[in-house]
Amino acid sequence: MEIAKKICMLRNQMNLSQADLADRLQVSRQTVSKWETDVSHPDITKLIALSDLFNVSIDYLVREDETVQQSANLDRLVLRFLGSAQDMEKISSELVDIMRDGIIDADERTRMLTIVDKLNAVSHMIEVIKKALNGENND
Repeated sequence: MEIAKKICMLRNQMNLSQADLADRLQVSRQTVSKWETDVSHPDITKLIALSDLFNVSIDYLVREDETVQQSANLDRLVLRFLGSAQDMEKISSELVDIMRDGIIDADERTRMLTIVDKLNAVSHMIEVIKKALNGENND
């Protein structure tokens, strides 16, 4: 896979728009579009920034061989998932605490919104892992 497709795939895996990626790298959205359509390529400083942001090696970004990196990416995804899954016990305990008196006040409502955000993140991570296992690249 060429660098253009890798940037697009990695950006999509992180649920970022071209504008979001452009903001993080301090470039224009058009620059990201040119990278993803293979019109131009990132310079070395942007390659380093992409590597750091996507948690992949520069070697992965610029080389064609992706088999090893796909496995490494799946490993990273599973580790990230395990980190968020550890929160599940805390979430369960917090929900029991919220429901203890049977009334959800404003503070508990705020706590529940935070819990929902955490659960959405876990759900998203599960979808990303499923796609990675099926060899999909979110194009």
